[in-house]
Amino acid sequence: MSPRWRTVFRRSGPATKAGVEEKKDDRCDGATPERWTMGMLNDRATEQVPGTVLLLSGHRNKPLGLNSIPATSSASSLPTPYISRTSRGEGEAEAKKRTSDGRIILDPQPDESLNDPLNWPAWKRDTALLSLGLYCMIGGGMTPILAAGFNDVSVTYNVSIPKVALTTGLYMMGLGLGSVISSPTAILYGKRPIYLFGIALFLLTAVWCALSPTYGSLVVARIVQGIAVSPCESLPSATIAEIFFLHERAYRVGIYTLLLLGGKNLIPLVSAAIIQSLGWRWVFWIVAIVVGFCAGLVFFFVPETFWDRTPRPKSRRTHLVSQTLSSVFQGHHEDLAGPQVNSLTAINASGEKTSQQDVGRSVGRRSSSGAEVSATWTPDIETHVGWVDDKSDGESEEMSESLRMPRLQGDTNVVDTHTESKTEPSPDCRPDAENVERNRLGDEASDIEKAAAPGSRMSHPTPPSPKEVMVDPLAIERYTSRLRTQPARTFQQSLKPWNGRLRQDSWLHVAVRPFILFAYPAVLWSTLVYSLSVGWLIVLSESVAHVYRNADTYNFDALQTGMVYISPFVGGILGTAVAGKVSDAIVRFMSRRNGGVYEPEFRLVMAAPVALTTCIGLMGFGWSAQERDRWIVPTIFFGVISFGCCLGSTTAITFCVDSYRQYAGEALVTLNFSKNIFHGLVFSLFFNEWLESDGSKTVFLVLGGIQLACLLLTIPMYIFGKRARMWTVRRNLMEKF
Repeated sequence: MSPRWRTVFRRSGPATKAGVEEKKDDRCDGATPERWTMGMLNDRATEQVPGTVLLLSGHRNKPLGLNSIPATSSASSLPTPYISRTSRGEGEAEAKKRTSDGRIILDPQPDESLNDPLNWPAWKRDTALLSLGLYCMIGGGMTPILAAGFNDVSVTYNVSIPKVALTTGLYMMGLGLGSVISSPTAILYGKRPIYLFGIALFLLTAVWCALSPTYGSLVVARIVQGIAVSPCESLPSATIAEIFFLHERAYRVGIYTLLLLGGKNLIPLVSAAIIQSLGWRWVFWIVAIVVGFCAGLVFFFVPETFWDRTPRPKSRRTHLVSQTLSSVFQGHHEDLAGPQVNSLTAINASGEKTSQQDVGRSVGRRSSSGAEVSATWTPDIETHVGWVDDKSDGESEEMSESLRMPRLQGDTNVVDTHTESKTEPSPDCRPDAENVERNRLGDEASDIEKAAAPGSRMSHPTPPSPKEVMVDPLAIERYTSRLRTQPARTFQQSLKPWNGRLRQDSWLHVAVRPFILFAYPAVLWSTLVYSLSVGWLIVLSESVAHVYRNADTYNFDALQTGMVYISPFVGGILGTAVAGKVSDAIVRFMSRRNGGVYEPEFRLVMAAPVALTTCIGLMGFGWSAQERDRWIVPTIFFGVISFGCCLGSTTAITFCVDSYRQYAGEALVTLNFSKNIFHGLVFSLFFNEWLESDGSKTVFLVLGGIQLACLLLTIPMYIFGKRARMWTVRRNLMEKF
C-alpha cells in the first residue's frame, strides 16, 4: 500500500487511557486534526464532532463533541426506542436505581410514583405492546392487501389494472400525510386519543371500501384509510420507549418489528385466500371484524403512556448547596422527601443567596424528588440555574445540569442558559471525567451548563422580556405533575380517552421540524436509501398480479399468487436477523482500527451488500419473469430483494439515528413520509403502465440501475459525512427554527 493510502486508511492504536490523554493534550496544544481517518475527511477545526463516540475500556463510551450541540429549545421530539451507545461514569452510576438483582442500572430512571409507566407491572406493559402489535400487524398489511386481486377489482369496476394499482399509491399518500398529522398531535395531546381515533376511522374505512359502489369511492376510501392507519407507523416506537427501560427495549422492538413485517408479507397471503373463495370485498369485511377486535384491545389495554422526564437538578457534595437546600426543604440536603415549597433561594455567581423579593421573575421547577424549586433572573447578577461545584474535595468536575425548558406556544425567544466562565478552559481541553458525564442524548437530551465562576456575567445582561420568562412549569407539566402526587390510577381511570393538552409547543412548529431535516446530508442519504428499500417491495406488490396472473406467463389464480409472498417473508426475517449482527461486527472491527473511536459513517459499509442483493434481485426478477423461467426462479429473486431491502432499511435507520440521536423522533417521521410520498405514490402513477408497455425485463433492469446509482452516493457520504455533521451543527438549523 502506498504511503498516501496508508495515511488515509491509517490504523490507530487501542483506546487506552494514556492514548486518550495524549489525544487530549494534542488538542489542547492547538494541533490541527489529521486530514484523513479511515478514508473519511476530518473537520478542519476539531475532532469533537457530535455523533462520534470514543469507546473506552470497562464497557463505557464517551460521546465527543457534545459541547458543540446547541441548547434544545423545544420539547417536541418523540422519544426513540433505539439504544444509546453512551453510559454514565462509574461514580454516578452507584447512586442510581437498579434492577432487582442489582446488575443493571435503570435507564431512564423512574419516578417514585406508581403512575409512572415505567413502574407499571410487567404484564400491563407487555399487554399494551401486544395489543399495539396486533393492531400494527393489520395496519402494516393494508398496503399490498389487494395485490393478488387487482384483476378482480379491475373486472368489478371495468377499469385497467394500472388504475387499480394506483389505489395502493394513493393509500401510501394517505400514510405519509397522516404521519405528519398524527405525530405532532400525539406529542401535544397524547398518543392514546390518536390511537383510538385512528383505529375507529380504520374500522369505518374498511366498511367503506367493502361497500364502495364506484372506483372513485374506493380511491377516496383508501386515501382516508391511509390517514387512519398512519399511527401504526409513526407512534408505536415512541410508545415502546416510554414504557420500557433501555435494557428491555431491544427485545420489544424486535417483537414489534416482527409483527409489522409479518403483516406486510402474511396479510397479502391471507387476503389472496379470501379473494379466491369469497371475493375481494370480503377482504375488507374481515379486516373490519379484526380491526373491531383490535379496537377493544387498544381501548382496554393501551392507556396514555406520556410522562415528562425533563432532567432535573441532582445534588452535589457541597456546603453551599447543603445550606441552600436546607433553607428550601427545611432539612438535610440529602433528605429529598420533604414537602413541596413555593419559596425560592437562588444562588448567584458569587455564592450569595438571593431572595425572591430581590429579583424580577422566577421560574418554577420540580426536583427529582418531587419538591418544587424556583430559579430567578436578576438584571445585573448572573443567576446559575443548577448546582455549584464543591472544589474542597479535590474533584475536578465543574459541571451542573441545566434545565431543559420547553418552548411555550407563541414564544419567539428562549433564554440561553449557557454562561461562560472567564477562566473556563477550551471545550476540547475539558477534563476526561467531565466529558464522560456529558453523554445523554435523544429523549433525555439536556444541555450541560458550565460551573458558575465569580465575576462572570450573564449572557443576557438585560431583564428578560415576558416572552422569554418561563411560566410555572405546572402549566406545561400539568398531567405528569398531577399524577406524581396521586395514588395509582384505577383501571377505570386509565380508560379515559383524553387527558387534555400535555405540551404547550406550537403544533405548526412541531409538524414542520421533520421537514427541516431534509437539509441534513446524513438524514437525506438515509431518506433516499430507506425510501428505495421499502419502496421496491411496494412496487413488486403492484406487479405480482401482472407477472403471475397473466395468461401469457404463469396464469396463477389469486391463492397461488398470494403464496408467492412466503418468499419475501422468509427473506425479510433473515435480513432483519442478519442486518444488526453484521453491521455491529463491521462497526467493532473498524472502531478498533480507528483507535477505539466510532464514527456513524462506519455503518455505510453495509451499503455494499445492500447494493449487491437488491440489484441482483431486481434484475433477476424481471429478467426471469419475461423469459418465462419456472415460477420458482422469480419467486426466489423476490425473496432476495426482500432480504436486501431489510438490510437497507436497517442501515438507513441506524446511520440516521447514530448521526443525530437528539433528532431521532423527527427523523423517523421524515423517513416514513419520504417513503410513502416520494416513492410509494410517485411510482404508482406510472409503474404498471410502464410494465405493460416495455415488459418486466426492461423495467426491472432500469430499476436495478437506479438502485445502483443511488447507492453509489454512499461513497461521497462516507468521505464527507463527518464534515457534513459538523456543518449542520454550526448551521444549527433545527434550533434556529
